[in-house]
Amino acid sequence: MEKEIKNGTLYIVATPIGNLEDITLRAIRILKEADLIAAEDTRHTLKLLNHLEISKPLISYHRHNEDVKSDVLIEKLQEGKNIALVSDAGTPGICDPGEEIIKKCIELEINVVPIPGACAMINSLISSGIDTKEFTFLGFLPLNKKLRKNKLEEIENSNKTIIIYEAPHKLETTLKDLKQALNQDRRIVLAREITKIHEEFIRGNIDDLIEKIKDIKGEIVLIIEGNSDISKENELNNLSIEEHYKFYENQGFTKKDIIKKIAKDRNVNKNEVYQKFVTIHSK
Repeated sequence: MEKEIKNGTLYIVATPIGNLEDITLRAIRILKEADLIAAEDTRHTLKLLNHLEISKPLISYHRHNEDVKSDVLIEKLQEGKNIALVSDAGTPGICDPGEEIIKKCIELEINVVPIPGACAMINSLISSGIDTKEFTFLGFLPLNKKLRKNKLEEIENSNKTIIIYEAPHKLETTLKDLKQALNQDRRIVLAREITKIHEEFIRGNIDDLIEKIKDIKGEIVLIIEGNSDISKENELNNLSIEEHYKFYENQGFTKKDIIKKIAKDRNVNKNEVYQKFVTIHSK
């Protein structure tokens, strides 16, 4: 009787984003033990492997060949091979190849194991001084005008910290787009070349950053403070209608204006607010 071959494991291995010391002992072990390493750029990964004195077969796996190479990798995993997936820097799947092969492995019940490590957005966030409790990562803003406008509106209407990536040659355009889209003077932190020799954090508002970014180079992450007005609205919406009414009444607004404000805060028709208020006071 032919022995059934057990599927191999796909390891999602985070690699350094600059400083080669930022690789875990576990990541080194997995790279040594894997049967094959799938790399975004085999030449780039070979430099890291040579530094670590690791010799392994490499296969190219990048944005432009994901569909074809995913099937090749799946086949090898089903043959029982263990594969380490790496990107050029940081964590695969975060604005880097990896998402497609991971989805296919899950569909086919092939084991996927994350090997944690460096991630530019997280390290930029924790060093920014901006709220880390809730945040939204948007990757690179779209180039398509309509999609870009939608993302800028999302940033304007979010009370959460926003994280985006940007290329140096597009940075000034992005900052000017943000300046036009945001109605509030938000704090922004530009994190550049994280973990590298020229690591830098530039803090201020949009105007400050536009002044300071001339001829800037390197990998860039922008951390944008959430819209505090939205936060205030959300807090008000957690109140009962009566508490909400009292909040504005204490500020001296008339009954008519209070009902309008509550309706706007809660995004409902003012007649609905009026009826609820009448019902409360008729009890």
